[in-house]
Amino acid sequence: MRIEETAVPGAYVVTPDQLHDQRGNFYEGMRADVLEEVLGHPFVPRQINYSTSRRNTVRGIHGVAIPPGQAKYVTCVRGALRDIVVELRVGSPAFGQYAVHELDASSGRGVYVPEGVGHGFLTLTDDTCICYVLTSTYVPGTQIDIDPLDPDLALPWGFTEPPLLSDKDARAPTVAEAKSAGVLARWEGDGVTHSVPL
Repeated sequence: MRIEETAVPGAYVVTPDQLHDQRGNFYEGMRADVLEEVLGHPFVPRQINYSTSRRNTVRGIHGVAIPPGQAKYVTCVRGALRDIVVELRVGSPAFGQYAVHELDASSGRGVYVPEGVGHGFLTLTDDTCICYVLTSTYVPGTQIDIDPLDPDLALPWGFTEPPLLSDKDARAPTVAEAKSAGVLARWEGDGVTHSVPL
């Protein structure tokens, strides 16, 4: 298993080693002990979600306020997608930077997204299914949504026609608006705390 840090501090892309034979293949989709060794702190799953989408669907950019905070480990279990993580922690030297990775069912590649960092993806095939392994359970009212088409972010989605968006994502604030509203996490060296009380 190869774990490499991305341009977003604390976000990693994980590429598993695969064993192939006449039956097919096998790989470890996630190893908490190996991931924790790289992270320097525990990764304890509290909830697992799946979403299935038509081709050319954009979901994101999403995050969770701190508290409660939420790190996630995402993989594509069917189809293919373009995954994007975005540094949204105010004060980070990488604020606004992003990392893009192609995830698909055959590669088994995954992405670890730390607390305070935004995440989204574009589906490249119909019936694409993504799996999210989350460190906290759903808490209503703590979701942070950022306009995935925010021109200041200029994310390289790579779509050739207008993407399918939820009403919520289409109405989401820009990064500047979210920062001004004080809902983004604050960067404090290697850790984050929420910038204002909830």
